[in-house]
Amino acid sequence: MEEMIISRNDELVMRLLHYFITEEGYSPIILHGAQNEIWLENLESDCKIIRIVSNYIHNDEQLNFDLFKTKQIIRRIKRKTFSFKMDALSIFLNLGENVHLNNFKNMVEHVSVVEIENMEDLENCKEVKDKFPKILEDTDFKEKGLELFVKITEDLNKKNQEDSAKIESVFKMKKPIVTYSLIAINAFVFFIELLYGINETAYYGANIAEYIRAGEIYRLITSAFMHAGVFHLICNMYCLYILGPQLESFFGKMKFLTIYLVSAVAGNLMSMLFTTGASVGASGAIFGLFGAMLYFGYHYRVYLGNVMKSQLLPLIIMNLLLGFLISGIDNAAHIGGLIGGTLITIALGVKYHSTTFEKINGWIMIGIFMLFMSYMAFVGM
Repeated sequence: MEEMIISRNDELVMRLLHYFITEEGYSPIILHGAQNEIWLENLESDCKIIRIVSNYIHNDEQLNFDLFKTKQIIRRIKRKTFSFKMDALSIFLNLGENVHLNNFKNMVEHVSVVEIENMEDLENCKEVKDKFPKILEDTDFKEKGLELFVKITEDLNKKNQEDSAKIESVFKMKKPIVTYSLIAINAFVFFIELLYGINETAYYGANIAEYIRAGEIYRLITSAFMHAGVFHLICNMYCLYILGPQLESFFGKMKFLTIYLVSAVAGNLMSMLFTTGASVGASGAIFGLFGAMLYFGYHYRVYLGNVMKSQLLPLIIMNLLLGFLISGIDNAAHIGGLIGGTLITIALGVKYHSTTFEKINGWIMIGIFMLFMSYMAFVGM
């Protein structure tokens, strides 16, 4: 078998792709019209964008235009992924003698530029070594030619299969047993309310601050399963029917139930501070699910970015505005549930994305929030 001849640029591209995809968790970005350049993204990394450019750039004017185009593309990616800051690294493999790269080092904010002709050049690239200290070690292959091509191809295919399996395990819909059980419990409780009278049953389970402060703590939960009318019940259960199955699949049954109940309690605690009289409804818990979906969608914004921007965020904002404009809506419970749901979701974590450090911070934040709200509801008032 003849040895496969691979050009210098092709070998560099393969080695860099292998490292950034298999070792650093980057994924390719499909950009229409981008030729002789590869864009990679990892939104969990400090350097979120890696750009490998094998196109020949012969002078400063062409490089200037290249960096201008890069800046525009990064802006689009930032909008799509809800990223406020996006550091990028452009690795040029084929610059002409008339290009003065040092003149462009700090031209574009948050974009680092380096030139390499072989992997050993990375040793002198401070921008690369600081961010990826093991890059030389992890790109030192013994294989050459066809063997190198086969190894890298197999590794990339294996990494792609692993990533696909992870995404499938997260997004594959499971039977929403907890969601349907919650809907059934809410419907059953409302049937009891109709049977004995809504006002009469509310006396025994609604969120009434003075009774809760007197020791009837159970009302922080029971009030979340009671409703003031058929329309109130239908609206909340419809939202639960839409959101619940997805979040139950994303987080699992126990985490989903925890988010729902903690959100309900958080919403009722805040309601005690700002609402007089009796308050009932699952809307605090529902807004907690909104918060959970926001946090999950942020981590998986490559897949859900458009849904968050066009559907979820407008829905949350519209409902909060309605709560301020229409009397009789317990908007304090909505806001408390939204905050509580988001914080408990941070504590529980998002599969394949949340670090132990993030989850510990989440538990600290939800603990502080719940203790503060409890103190204000029971002592501060």
